Amino acid sequence: MTSKISILAIDLARGSFQVCAVGQDGMVVFNRAMSRTRLATLLADHPACIVAMEACATSHHWGRLAQSNGHEVRLVPAAYVKPFVKRQKNDRADAEAIAEAALRPTMRFVAVKSAETQGRAVAFRTHQCMVRQRTQLINALRGHLAEFGLVAPKGPASLKLLENALADERTDLPEPVRHMGSIYVEQIARLTDVIDRLSDELESSSKTDEQLRRLCTIPGIGPVTAGAVAAFAPDLDTFDSGRNFAAWLGVRSVSRTDRVPVRTASTKVDGRKGQTGIGQQDGADRHPSIADHRCHERDPLGGSQRR
Repeated sequence: MTSKISILAIDLARGSFQVCAVGQDGMVVFNRAMSRTRLATLLADHPACIVAMEACATSHHWGRLAQSNGHEVRLVPAAYVKPFVKRQKNDRADAEAIAEAALRPTMRFVAVKSAETQGRAVAFRTHQCMVRQRTQLINALRGHLAEFGLVAPKGPASLKLLENALADERTDLPEPVRHMGSIYVEQIARLTDVIDRLSDELESSSKTDEQLRRLCTIPGIGPVTAGAVAAFAPDLDTFDSGRNFAAWLGVRSVSRTDRVPVRTASTKVDGRKGQTGIGQQDGADRHPSIADHRCHERDPLGGSQRR
């Protein structure tokens, strides 16, 4: 029976995976749930075939595992699978929809990321996470001290004013507030050391890696942004032109016919399933949408600016 199976469509999850096997005649051979161990055994023992999955964070791990066993991997963007779901949405229906979408001749697929590329993404997300945590602690400290008349501007640069106020014995602060403030200052200092170390690592890698070094030559692109593009962007051979790559990034471009700014896909740096942008590569080369003519411009990191 296994020799008659042409595609294995897998609806990914944490512990239980739904596998839909489709034969060469397009009929479903079986559609059942499997554990993580049984799925790995199936990919290792099954003859080479097409393995289809929705493009998400864990799909690249299973894609590499399937490729190591000789299978052809097709990662389908989640937005392209949704139209093929029949009736109620459940694991069985999702697995069948993945199989049907993967067999479409005009379907666009996501390239499987290497472990090194995903490692870059982890380094970038860790750096951003630490920056957000430091900002949260600074804002919390500013809010607490503002209740006692100590007001400082926003940003890490004004943190020294709060540190001096806490250290000054003449400042009218209760002892518990002074103690809690010192805890905030210590935590912020630790995060600052980690952020600086991660920034130095990103900068050093941008000097040794050829791709990162080329990205840093672009005006306005630094080591952190270059690392983000290298980590989250698919293979550049996926795009037919630089215009399509700009559309994937979320950059507003100007139409050649009417010179009206047109809106393209938005960019988000996150790992949610099915999202479009740097955070989740759904692999499709994006074309500008002509329906929205609002005069906005979006930078490569996802911020918008009204003209």
